[in-house]
Amino acid sequence: LHQLRGRVGRGARESHCVLLYGAQLSQQSKERIRIMRESNDGFVIAEKDLQLRGPGEVLGTRQTGELQFRIADLLRDADLLPAVKTAAVQFLDTYPERSAPLIRRWLGENEKFAHA
Repeated sequence: LHQLRGRVGRGARESHCVLLYGAQLSQQSKERIRIMRESNDGFVIAEKDLQLRGPGEVLGTRQTGELQFRIADLLRDADLLPAVKTAAVQFLDTYPERSAPLIRRWLGENEKFAHA
């Protein structure tokens, strides 16, 4: 949902989004349409979408499913992310020889996504 919303109304001109759907909708599909109908705030839509579908794989290509974290919850712990990022950057700067094997271990082939 948030990806769709991010592509509608990006310019200065008025825009519209028309959602077409079949008669047989799942409850989750109905909820997604309700969210899009009730909000034009991309951040609200993204948060609701994340709640509905789960975070998927942050660095992978899968867009649905359970994230491979054992403790963290992206929605609950969002306010911790700036501090975690600062700590990670400090670790990378202080211990580059130790961080490289960890990055390869955890990101594997998806390392290219970490350089966005």
